[in-house]
This record gives sequence, C-alpha cells and structure tokens, in this order.
Amino acid sequence: MGRQVAIISAGFSEHASKRSDVSMPELISEAIEDCLKKVPSLELKDIDAYVNGNMPAFEGANIPELWMTDWMGARNKPVLRVTTGGTTGGSVAIGSYYTVAAGIPGIDTVLAVAFEQQSQGDTSVGLASVAYGEISILNSLGIPYDRLSRLLSAGAAIGVAAYQATTYMNKTRITEEDLARVVVQNRRNAAKTWWTHLKMPNLTIEEVLDTPYIQYPLRYGMVCPASDGACAMLFTTEEKAKELCDIPVYVNGVASIANETAVLGYDGSGSGQIDPSVQLGAMKSSELAYEQAGISFPRKEIDYAEVYAPFPNQELMWVEKLGLFEETTAPKMYETGVTAPNGELPVNCSGGVNSTNAIGASAMERPAVAALQIMGKASNQVPKTVHTAIGHGWGGSLNLCTLMVMADEPKRKWR
Repeated sequence: MGRQVAIISAGFSEHASKRSDVSMPELISEAIEDCLKKVPSLELKDIDAYVNGNMPAFEGANIPELWMTDWMGARNKPVLRVTTGGTTGGSVAIGSYYTVAAGIPGIDTVLAVAFEQQSQGDTSVGLASVAYGEISILNSLGIPYDRLSRLLSAGAAIGVAAYQATTYMNKTRITEEDLARVVVQNRRNAAKTWWTHLKMPNLTIEEVLDTPYIQYPLRYGMVCPASDGACAMLFTTEEKAKELCDIPVYVNGVASIANETAVLGYDGSGSGQIDPSVQLGAMKSSELAYEQAGISFPRKEIDYAEVYAPFPNQELMWVEKLGLFEETTAPKMYETGVTAPNGELPVNCSGGVNSTNAIGASAMERPAVAALQIMGKASNQVPKTVHTAIGHGWGGSLNLCTLMVMADEPKRKWR
C-alpha cells in the first residue's frame, strides 16, 4: 500500500565548466532557491525530509550532505544520501518518490537535491578508484593481472561508448552525419534553456563533423562536457500538491533496472563481452514503469521525453529501447523533425546530457525538465500541451537505467 506522489516544482543552478564563483553548498543553494520560488506558499521549514546525491569520489569531498546541511535547510531533519554512478540523480528522484509514497509519519514533502562540481576534483581518478577495487577483488579470485589489463582496455566512458556506437551503427547502417544531427538539435535546444552549459544556437552538422576523433566514430564535437551544476525537485502527496500548485505532476511509474554487474562482471565477463547496444536495462525498466502507469502504447501515449545521452548514438538507442520508436527508425525521426520542440514527440528540449553534464545531477534533470514541460514552465517549452512525459537515467557500465513516468493526472492503481 502506498500514496500517490506528485512533483510540485523543479529548479536548477546555472551550469558551466567551472563554477569557481560558488562553493558546493552555494551551488546547491542556487537550485533550491530556483525550485522554491515556483511554489511561493512553501518555505524551507515546510519540508519534512531530504534526499541528496552526487559522486563524492569525483570531487574528493566525502559525505557532503553533512557539511551542506544548513544550505539545504535540513538541520535536524531526515537526510538520505544516494550514489549510483551516472544514475545518481535518477536514484535521488526515485528515492524521494518512495520516501513520500511510504507514508512515513510526519513526512509528506521531500526535497530532492542532486549535484556535481567536477571542477573541484578529477573525474577520471574517481572512476579509476572503482576499477581498482574490482581489480583487487578479481585478482584475489585468481584472475591474473594480464587478463585484467585486457578487460580494462575499453578506454573508460568514451571507449565503451564508442564500442556501443559502432555496434548500433552496424545494425542501423547510419552514418556520422546522423550522429551529428542529434548533437546539433541538442546544442540548439540548450541555447534556449537558461541554465545549460553548451549553448550553440547556430551549430551545423558540418561543424560537428569537422572536429577530430576522440575514438571512432565519436568526435570531439559530439561528446558531452564536464559541468558544474545542481538540480532540485519537490515531491509531496497528492492532497498537498493540489493545494500548492496549479498543475501537479503525478508520478505514475518508476523503475531502476541493471542487466549486468559492471565492466568486469563477477568473473571478468562484463560489457566487453556483450553487445552494448542491446540495453536490456532500458527495455525492462520501461516495461515496469509503463505497466505501473497504465501505458500500453508509449509511442501514442507519451507526449515528451528526456533521455540521458552523453553521446549521440545513445540518444538514438534510448528512444527506441524505451518504446518511443521502432528499432532502427530513430535516425529518420530526427532527420524529419519528429523529435524537435515543435515535432510530434519532442525529445530533450533542454539540450540533454550532451549539452550539460553535472554527473550527479544529470539523471535527475531529465524528470525535472519533463515535469516542468507538463506544468508549462520549462525554459524551452514545447508548443503542444504535454500530458504525459518520461525522464530516463543511465549509468554504471552501460547497464543501469532509471525511469520515471509522469502525467497531469494520477493513473496508478495501488493494491
């Protein structure tokens, strides 16, 4: 048994490669202030609990939720910290949802805060710390270092994503031009969104293709930036939501699915040994969340989508794997304008992760923007009325997906 949960606001800090003008607590404070100003009748004292998340190893700053407590207004209130890699923000949002849905006495309104200030640390070192842990465990299980070194030769995120891109391109027979087209749409959308990082209103496909390769087929102009930024969302009960805002956004389905363990896997059989474009996690998470939300035909029933795609091939994959388009047809949808802000099914009108990537916040910015589209309050608001929208997160080693299905009407049937 649980309660119907609704989102009543979402806010952002300004994002940039280096927000050296603020400390980490000041950064998250910006997002909280932007979130609260959309709900004038709600104050910090009215928030019952907090869910907070980032990737501490990336900045080298441990348990940040303790030393930014006052900046969140969380003194003497329950705080839960979540870290799940690239999906951290999505997990923070889902954690906030369940905190309200659980019906814990005295907890009706929850503030979700996700952030990253990557300029304060070294993301590559942070990622390496995870790999070192796996290496030591697998070596103790008898796997020799020479084999482990071969398993680690994928080349971190860009290497695994490039492998994923080539397998997807082989299936769909698309070209680099198709990848560049996705980038152009995202960067132009970002130029219409006040808080984003890479704003390129006049970017062309030719300019993207004129940049050097990082690893084929991904070029420098195709990949996401490293951003400093924060996002905040307010979750509350259906009853309070109706009192606090004009258009509550009801959370009708959530899912978090991982289809394999990690790059190395339990015995060295991870992403390097499978087809990384299969994305079972995306398909299974959508099946679960859509079933909860009562969605049978996502292509017809979903009006807007925010998907987590640092690289353009991933955006094409996600919209297919999440059931928005048939397999191998996504490139054509981008070419014909179906996914543009004025298209039949707009995707990533915020510019997505390809334009702004504060890692801890990125997966929460997807449902945050989708919720604002339903409310009619997004920076790059689509012209049509959005009734149902999804916010997707991705992380781990191509394996973990989060999904939140939202609508302007409650549809979930509790049992």
